[in-house]
Amino acid sequence: MISMSAAKFIVIHPFTIFSVTNYSEEFAIVDQYDLPHTDLSEYMCMVVLPFVDQTFLTKHKAIIDRFLAQRKVVCFFGHLSMPWLHQQQMFIPRVIQHHSDYDIALAQAHPIFDGVKVQHMLVNRGVKGFFARGHHPVPPHSEVLLTFTDGTPITYIDRTSTNGTIFVHAGNNLIGPSTMGTESGNSTSRISPQLRQWVRDEYKNLQKGEINHA
Repeated sequence: MISMSAAKFIVIHPFTIFSVTNYSEEFAIVDQYDLPHTDLSEYMCMVVLPFVDQTFLTKHKAIIDRFLAQRKVVCFFGHLSMPWLHQQQMFIPRVIQHHSDYDIALAQAHPIFDGVKVQHMLVNRGVKGFFARGHHPVPPHSEVLLTFTDGTPITYIDRTSTNGTIFVHAGNNLIGPSTMGTESGNSTSRISPQLRQWVRDEYKNLQKGEINHA
């Protein structure tokens, strides 16, 4: 069994195009195909990255279901194409006719995006489209955080489909190292530490039974 109990976030990594370096000591990195042999008991949050083998995860869906049943947090970044994440809907690509179709908005104030400018999320090195190119229809009673300007959800929190909490962002990794926030003054550098703190707080509330899953 693989055990990395010093960390509290476990990253299910595809080991394809994303670097495994520059993660803080809070993170343990595991190859996606080692998931069935990994002891998850010490972790409060499972981070599933874009480009994972979703066919493989579907085969081992019960592992993720058990993790959520233990009142923990799963963060998924990317496009769902297989039903491995309980009660979550498949990704729908956005029809783009003009660059303004990529424009996004905050659905509500939230600690994860506190102090983050929408324009900094939307434009990366002068180009739109990196942040989100589609959406997942949200489960009932989900908390939507970010949308396209027509109200289509991009980022949401689902506390009702399982005994845990599911955070879904229809785009790239927001919690670990990324190209976002590398330019001087780019407020997106706030997202990762604020998302990690939100996970810590969410996990504490889940374990205390203070989150209503009805």
